[in-house]
Amino acid sequence: MEIKSVAVVTGASQGIGQATSLRLARDFSAVALGARNEDKLDKTACEVKSGGAEAMVFDVDLREPQAAEAIVSGTLERFGRIDALLNIAGAVPQIDLFEMTDAQWDDGMALKLHGARRLTMRAWDALKASQGSVVLISSSAALDPKPGFAAVATTNAAIIALAKAFAEQGIKDGVQVNSVVPGAVMTGRRRSFFEKWAPAQSHRGRGGEEVPGGSGN
Repeated sequence: MEIKSVAVVTGASQGIGQATSLRLARDFSAVALGARNEDKLDKTACEVKSGGAEAMVFDVDLREPQAAEAIVSGTLERFGRIDALLNIAGAVPQIDLFEMTDAQWDDGMALKLHGARRLTMRAWDALKASQGSVVLISSSAALDPKPGFAAVATTNAAIIALAKAFAEQGIKDGVQVNSVVPGAVMTGRRRSFFEKWAPAQSHRGRGGEEVPGGSGN
């Protein structure tokens, strides 16, 4: 099979990342899949192949600095190019502002923000060569911060700012960069929002805190 276009997707084992990978299999020759759950990644890879694209699995933790190198170098070694990078990975802790520890803040930022930053930087030269595209997935929590989801809102607001910075450089380098704020998507993360907050809200009435409407990453 001739490889004409390659997409890299993080968070590809479930939720939005998995659905995105399957959709891209229709339009790209190959999809490189990154996440921390190898079993679920293998299932996604099988479905990507069924959709008509080659698949490559990277069982990596994007909190680790070497993960970006592993994904990019491995993809380029096998497929020779990268045309699109979709930064979707990032389970930010859903903990109240006054209860969250420094370690929990650092962990959330390490995966979603710094993982995306490092991967985009490492893939940048390949994306310049292909005149490719980058997408960074944010959350509507960034637009409507609440104390119960402070880290989710803060981290995703930083994702939007990071995307704008990369987009400015992309104008010079021929790389298109966008951030995307999904609407309500019934992922496992969103179900956990409801399970955590719905019982309490049923007793608080109309003045209670609103659960963010986006994906909750």
